Amino acid sequence: MPNPAARNANASSTADAARRGPLATPAEVAAYLGVPVKTLYQWKYRAIGPNVHKVGRHLRYRWHEVDAWVTSQSAYDLAS
Repeated sequence: MPNPAARNANASSTADAARRGPLATPAEVAAYLGVPVKTLYQWKYRAIGPNVHKVGRHLRYRWHEVDAWVTSQSAYDLAS
């Protein structure tokens, strides 16, 4: 039986993604995560942060990848 709470959460995240647009600048991601932009550049250099893509000479993040990375960083098992 489908979980209605999961459906509502998925609809909410889809609405958030539509409002934010598909790509984000480093400044937008830094504000979202509450870290300095410089930290994002360090994470990129160390290959430990969310996936980053070059569009021309600019760095861009896909929101769904940022959200997936945040979820993977969780120290707690939310399924329990």
